Amino acid sequence: MSNVRLIPRLDIKGPNLVKGIHLEGLRVMGDPKDFAVKYYKDGADELIYMDIVASLYGRNNLTDIVKRTVENVFIPLTVGGGIRSVEDAKHILRSGADKVAINTAAIKRPELIQEVSKIFGSQCMILSVEAQNMGPGKWEAFTDNGREKTGKDVLEWVRQGVELGAGEILLTSIDREGTRQGFDLELVRAVSESVPVPVIASGGMGQTQDMVDVIQKGKADAVAMADVLHYRRMTIQDIRQAGLDSNIHVRKL
Repeated sequence: MSNVRLIPRLDIKGPNLVKGIHLEGLRVMGDPKDFAVKYYKDGADELIYMDIVASLYGRNNLTDIVKRTVENVFIPLTVGGGIRSVEDAKHILRSGADKVAINTAAIKRPELIQEVSKIFGSQCMILSVEAQNMGPGKWEAFTDNGREKTGKDVLEWVRQGVELGAGEILLTSIDREGTRQGFDLELVRAVSESVPVPVIASGGMGQTQDMVDVIQKGKADAVAMADVLHYRRMTIQDIRQAGLDSNIHVRKL
């Protein structure tokens, strides 16, 4: 059984790390590189950088931040936001990223998933999904950092994405993001049971038990965290220890 991965998520606007609630109401936290280095030293398994305004401006602005980060951080780095083409993906990967996460451009042109996975490998192609609950057992995929409805059913969309070559799903609950009320376990479990690739649960982490629940009840393969780490409500080691105490397969430091 593969280890459950603990992944700090860093949402970036311009040069700054930011954090909001329901993907809105952003507060500037500081230099993302400083946070990334700290989380690496604290034992993170991977990192996620997400340019949250890139789709609005039609470009990803994280190249310089990525280059500076990988000088001191030696764990897998996923970068998303504003990646619209194979060339965009190539540019980010050459800057030092290990994977690209694509949402808006994949919704607009699903063939992009196939193109990126064919050239760089499915392990590099992460389908980023922003999901909002629309009723019992039903979620709609959104784009542009939770601002734009797509009309796409989340479960149908993730299955299509994996068929096209996505090697992993980054699943963000818009309803829970930034609330510290726990993950949407029903959503995570439904997606995890719909696809044969790893699912990263994002949105809602408030206490260590939330990580335990989303792994044991939601069947997630990895957990993305932001608020609880950025505001120092807990450490990666606290979360890792909770996993070990609950017999979850996390990497031992």
